[in-house]
Amino acid sequence: MSGAGLRLVFAGTPDFAVPCLEACRASGAELVAVYTQPDRPAGRGRKLAASPVKQAARAANIAVEQPPSLKSVEARQTLRGYRPDLLVVVAYGLILPRKVLAMPRLGCWNVHASLLPRWRGAAPIQRAIWAGDTESGIDLMQMEAGLDTGPVLLERRIRIRREDTGGTLHDRLSLLGAEVLAEGLARVLAGASLPARAQAGTGMVYAHKLDKAEAKLDFSQPAIALERQVRALDPWPVAEGVIADEPLRIWAALAVARDHHAVPGTVLAAGRQGIELACGDGALRVTAVQRAGGKRISAVDYLNARPELSRAFKPGAVGQHAR
Repeated sequence: MSGAGLRLVFAGTPDFAVPCLEACRASGAELVAVYTQPDRPAGRGRKLAASPVKQAARAANIAVEQPPSLKSVEARQTLRGYRPDLLVVVAYGLILPRKVLAMPRLGCWNVHASLLPRWRGAAPIQRAIWAGDTESGIDLMQMEAGLDTGPVLLERRIRIRREDTGGTLHDRLSLLGAEVLAEGLARVLAGASLPARAQAGTGMVYAHKLDKAEAKLDFSQPAIALERQVRALDPWPVAEGVIADEPLRIWAALAVARDHHAVPGTVLAAGRQGIELACGDGALRVTAVQRAGGKRISAVDYLNARPELSRAFKPGAVGQHAR
């Protein structure tokens, strides 16, 4: 693969893709166009809003295309008119037909936030946390017709920390993705080749898109599983639970070892460290919550607003049940 006069087209939509867009701009290749999804209604007023990638492209005076799909002859003709040598795809959100995949001289690259074949699909970052994985990473993949099935060109691994949330791991992997992409582009521009490694035939897990229905905490589950669920669903859709008869969004929680014979969901303790709830195994110490119509607050501030809970859970007090 020769990188001389490399013409790039970039396709991406959310915040995750912006560092990769910047890596393309800084690579020395010619970035001729940016593809992103059509503007969508956003905010309380539901006004049409440009994607983060569109905003970054416009700020850099790069041509922006927003076709609703790439299946039409017209959309393909427009893309062909840019004469791309390489199409870089990062969280674009639209399917690339076979005719598009075959269009660029060097094909299409995808920056994917998992260690393939584990966590193919839409939500690899959150699913990795929820499953208790100890590492994640970035795979730079040569795209083919299957969903995230193409051979891997470059891979970088990263440790998933105990304190990582869906948001923090997202941000770390977004920056790592830009580093990996920059390395791949530098090699191509230098005239080097990127050996393609076929994905393993085993270990494939599909990362289904997150759904709001998954937010509800089931306290009959082990505390560690609920901690991972809370972390994975921050910042969206945010875990939900009921504490002492009040439905709350649960923003932060920690699994703690605690022997008890209480019904799952029972409040075991409430104080400066948080609110401990009985689980199927151990207890979940909730440290940040959000009341209906309110903002995120610490568990201590929540207890200040419900002093009856703090009084009820002084040493020796009997726990209450949270349905």
